[in-house]
Amino acid sequence: MKENFDEHSEELELIQRFEQMLGSSETAFFDLNDFEYIIDHYTANFDYKKAILACDSALAQYPFSNELLIDKAQLLAMSGSFDEALTLIEQVAEVELQNPDVFLTRGIIFTQRGDYRDAIDQFKKALAFAEDRDDIYFNIGLAYQTWGKFTSAIKYYKKCIALNVENEAAMQEVVYCMEITGSMREELPFFQEFVDADPYSYVAWFNLGNVYNKLGNYDKAIAAYDYSTIIKPDFITAYNNMANAYVFLGEYTKAIEAFNAMLEHGSPSAEVYCNIGECYEKLSQWDLSRRYYQKSIDLDQTMDEAWFGIGIILDAQGKWYEAIHFFKKAVELYEDSVDYWVALAAAEYHVGHVVSALESYERAAEIQPGDKDIYLNWSIILFEQGNFEEATDIILNAIELQPDEAELYYRACAYMLSAGKYKEAYNYLENGLILDFNKHKLLFEFFPELESQRALARLIDQYRK
Repeated sequence: MKENFDEHSEELELIQRFEQMLGSSETAFFDLNDFEYIIDHYTANFDYKKAILACDSALAQYPFSNELLIDKAQLLAMSGSFDEALTLIEQVAEVELQNPDVFLTRGIIFTQRGDYRDAIDQFKKALAFAEDRDDIYFNIGLAYQTWGKFTSAIKYYKKCIALNVENEAAMQEVVYCMEITGSMREELPFFQEFVDADPYSYVAWFNLGNVYNKLGNYDKAIAAYDYSTIIKPDFITAYNNMANAYVFLGEYTKAIEAFNAMLEHGSPSAEVYCNIGECYEKLSQWDLSRRYYQKSIDLDQTMDEAWFGIGIILDAQGKWYEAIHFFKKAVELYEDSVDYWVALAAAEYHVGHVVSALESYERAAEIQPGDKDIYLNWSIILFEQGNFEEATDIILNAIELQPDEAELYYRACAYMLSAGKYKEAYNYLENGLILDFNKHKLLFEFFPELESQRALARLIDQYRK
């Protein structure tokens, strides 16, 4: 652990030294390996501008390094400077005719430019000279995938994984392509083969678990993740995926055990504490739930899910004044969450803050205008305040946005009947009956006394099958 910490400190110091150099007019010396790390660091964080600056600084000190020219050409391609990237890689090609990285880089440039056929041609030429082929197969797969040819992409991703089962990017992309093509179930034997070939490969079991997870076979996914953690007891990602699979199954106690295993083998995590809090919430163990949500907040004050979680607990206990404080904090941290605004609206209404409740529902509707329940709950407040016209307007607005939602027509009918607008009410009732006859019962759940009205009964009977 200390060795890893020292290594991380050295890498951090390296980046800081380079940043200081950029901020001053002085030139600092770095050896070639240090520059490679700095370039990789910025590339991994998609900061291509600084990665290119690092390449330029490195080339100033090591002007004859073709590896650096290749790095820069690839970065220029990723940042959209295709012509400049091609010019650079052709400089290398003049000196190293059979360098596979030249063909690979040309392929990356053509892929980024959208010339997929030419890109694949270059990648295949690289195969003739390369010793490590998995990265090339990955790039061929990526070119086909970007081109929209998912079956061909799967073929080359599988070639990549066959050479390097630990290539996480290839695993993610091949699973995605299999989802798109609907071929995941029939491709299951491909992943099983790795387990059969090496039953002690934690990566092979993990990948198999991920496929079962995608197929919704959570029991088999959990078994595969379990084997993975038996082989590698500190495999945190496997514990995480196992925990999430248990959550899907509603087995929250077992999910908590898996999340705790993550904490046992790794560092404290605000996200894991929050997940444990949510599991205890599902089990209605309010005190334990709140304790873990609070642990999450103590580690990260911006963990909006934990603030919201405490609000949900308080709301479930009828402590609405307290819940409002936590819902407001969640909204402040993430104002585009419909769930947060709806929960805040309901709590505000519980304590009699009608205006605040209406404003919260309005904000929720702005974020997610296609959610009928928002309009139904928003309008009922106005209806209960005796404001039938405005309640009706909200529902009519919802109908414009969601013309196929029968429940909205039945609610419009109820509001119009209350306002004495019988003819309009019957028109909306008729539309509701045409869309979904069975949902007319919602009208009587909302207004039990309407069930005795003969005119309504006759109209409903006309649409009864």
